Amino acid sequence: MEKYTFISQSPDDTYKFGEQLAQQLMAGDVITLEGDLGAGKTSFTKGIGKGLGVQRVINSPTFTIIKEYKGSIPLYHMDVYRLEDSEEDLGFDEYFEGEGVTVVEWASRIEEMLPEERLDIYIYHNGNDKRTFELRPKGERFISLCKELL
Repeated sequence: MEKYTFISQSPDDTYKFGEQLAQQLMAGDVITLEGDLGAGKTSFTKGIGKGLGVQRVINSPTFTIIKEYKGSIPLYHMDVYRLEDSEEDLGFDEYFEGEGVTVVEWASRIEEMLPEERLDIYIYHNGNDKRTFELRPKGERFISLCKELL
C-alpha cells in the first residue's frame, strides 16, 4: 500500500491542509481519520469544511455520531468512537454513496462498513503543535489525489 506524508507545524497548517484537500474532493468521497484525542482530527475536518464552502461552525459530532453541513458539496462528519456495536445499521451506506463528502473519525470501529475506495488518514503527535499526517489511499482515484496534493 502506498503511503504519503505531510508534516503540520501548527493547528493553522492542519486547517489549511484540510482546506487544500477539499479542493480535490467530490461527491461520494470518503475520508477516514484515526489519531489520538487532540491529534487534530476535528481541526482538519474544519479545514475540509472551509474548502467545501461550509459556512456553519464545525465541531465534533461525538454525541450525535453524524452532523451534516451544507456547502458547495455537502459535508457529512461522523464520529463513530461511541458506537458500541459496529453492526448497528445507522444508514452509513446512504452517506458513503451520497451527494457529499464523508469524513469519519475513529473509522476503524466500522471498518467492515467502509467502502473499499477511500482515503485513510492517520494523524500522529509529533511534538507540541506538530502533527504527522500519513495518507493511505485505497483506489486509483485517491492515489492520484495524494500525488497531486503532495
